[in-house]
Amino acid sequence: MSALLVVGEVVTDVVARHRSPLAPATDTAARIRTLPGGAGANAACWAARSGCADVRLLARVGTDQASWHEERLRSAAVRPLLVADGDAPTATVVALVDAAAERTLVTDSGAALRLSPADWSPRLLDGVRHLHLSGYLFFAATSRETVSLAMAAARERGIPVSVDPASAGFIAELGVDRFLAAVRGADVLLPNADEATLLTGLPGAADAAVKLSRHFPLVPVTLGADGALVAAAGEVVARVPAPSVRAVDSTGAGDAFTGAFLAARLSGGDPAAAARAGCEAGARAVTRVGGRPPGE
Repeated sequence: MSALLVVGEVVTDVVARHRSPLAPATDTAARIRTLPGGAGANAACWAARSGCADVRLLARVGTDQASWHEERLRSAAVRPLLVADGDAPTATVVALVDAAAERTLVTDSGAALRLSPADWSPRLLDGVRHLHLSGYLFFAATSRETVSLAMAAARERGIPVSVDPASAGFIAELGVDRFLAAVRGADVLLPNADEATLLTGLPGAADAAVKLSRHFPLVPVTLGADGALVAAAGEVVARVPAPSVRAVDSTGAGDAFTGAFLAARLSGGDPAAAARAGCEAGARAVTRVGGRPPGE
């Protein structure tokens, strides 16, 4: 058992980098690229790039772009388990990236959140050592039911489960209590600072991580340019700085952290070493446009 199974989403990213503020009701000059993305898919690609030899991704895509996304995943050494949806297009995200490399996302979930219980089988866990769930799938009833089945099946087999909360905005829309109830039982929760503070109601990331670690065994919290911290059993057990780099696009930095963190843990790294690997991957991610590793 050595495989990492990611249940997440595949997205077509339209990344628009604009150097001047957006001008309402007229044009704003930008450099625009269309790239493969999606938090789950990105994390899977970074896990493969970080040394995990068997990475699999279950996701739902529209028939419009299924073959393109499958080819891009295979080129990243990820085994695509894609369900083609003839009734909804592939999810699309428009990422507006400003001069400070901060991004604002406009999201059309398309087929991604239509991942259904019929798409899941416990056999997908054969040979799997770790299950990772993208938090976006918890924000719609159909996909939430699917990831709940996946989590239950993993726990029956004794397979650890991690969850990336994915979006403070969507958590607020769903409701903190509903989200926490849905992810109860996860072994690793990987929020960023905004998500951690929202989930706990505490103003500081460290305090929020400590509180969350009383409910989830391991809680790495990403802090952007300040690196990451890791909490376990009600205390902060590691603080890791981020490498100093020139950021051009923060899209996918958290996904890079997640993928590298999980790969390091699967290879036997302790939480601090895994967080260092995650921060290094996140730093590499922000130096390039898009959320995938270099060369993908």
